[in-house]
Amino acid sequence: MTKYREILRMDSLGLSGRSISASLGCSRNTVSEVISRALAKGVKWPIPLDVDDNQLEQILFPEKGVPIGRKIPDMEYIHREMSKSGVTLSLLWDEYCASCKASNEIPYGYTQYCYHYRQYAHTTKATMHISHKPGEQTEVDWAGQTATIIDRVTGEAIPVYVFVAVLPCSGYAYVEGFISQNQENWITAHSHTFRYFNGVTRIIVPDNLKTGIEKSHWYSPTINKSYHEMAEYYGCAIVPARVRKPKDKPSVEGAVGVISTWIIAALRNQKYFTLSDLNADILISAG
Repeated sequence: MTKYREILRMDSLGLSGRSISASLGCSRNTVSEVISRALAKGVKWPIPLDVDDNQLEQILFPEKGVPIGRKIPDMEYIHREMSKSGVTLSLLWDEYCASCKASNEIPYGYTQYCYHYRQYAHTTKATMHISHKPGEQTEVDWAGQTATIIDRVTGEAIPVYVFVAVLPCSGYAYVEGFISQNQENWITAHSHTFRYFNGVTRIIVPDNLKTGIEKSHWYSPTINKSYHEMAEYYGCAIVPARVRKPKDKPSVEGAVGVISTWIIAALRNQKYFTLSDLNADILISAG
């Protein structure tokens, strides 16, 4: 079901339709329609807690029904048109909807339209440069390699997991080591990141790890409750990368490689007995 409450909350934060769509796994057309209906009906954020999504849908879309018998898009045509300059899936979907309307057929929603096309074009590996706005988003992840601290009593080597956060536009990064990858450390790492950056970006792009995402899904992953509450507290939105799609967060993936080489590997011959000493040197190396 469409997450009407979340659409209105994110719209109140000033996020674009594209960002809301990516975060909630619904089409931009749906986001735009929900926001327009809310304005027309005088529905504003915050929504009363006793009004659930079903009731909100009845208020916004009293006439809403369940469409069936949708027209299958011509995937070969879509793939051919996508190679032309200026042509986007959004444009082709608009044309597809107009064609369906002219022939009295029911079209797929934008999300399903994109899903079926990507399934068709799965073998195409072409990528493109992504332009980022300054301060728009932060990409976050755990580095694959671990650092080490030594237990003073037993001499045991204890692994330290390295958190990495990157601002894609500038490549400015924050790095910190933690004893575990549990949820408390995950939230703490974000808090320290915002303090280090002296601000919070509107969008956070994590991987589909268990401490942030309860249920991985191609279009509508379920965000962990505590992580979601953190986003509400800081006034930002969580837009997870797609499953097994590192190119959705290329900046942090690239930073992880650099950090693994120039920080973790560079400190491999040093012995640290406390996490604070290790993090102090990590920050010096990262700077």
